Amino acid sequence: MTKADIVAEISRKTGLDKTSVLITVEAFMDSVKESLEKQENVYLRGFGSFILKKRAQKTARNISKRETIIIPEHNIPAFKPAKTFMAMVKD
Repeated sequence: MTKADIVAEISRKTGLDKTSVLITVEAFMDSVKESLEKQENVYLRGFGSFILKKRAQKTARNISKRETIIIPEHNIPAFKPAKTFMAMVKD
């Protein structure tokens, strides 16, 4: 399902025009990105959480140049589904 599919589905279910729904969906995604950028997790009860996971520093190899590279510690965004959401998907 793409963003356009989501917008069309919400528009169909709510009766709102697609432009308004698209603006709302975009605003939601921007809010999540901004919160994670500020190191704040986003919790949506019954759906899941958008969280930051910390990756430790590690040593990697650049095979083509035959050299060792240090990859610094960094955060990556992740989604953790709620238990009710997981139970619904499993069945």
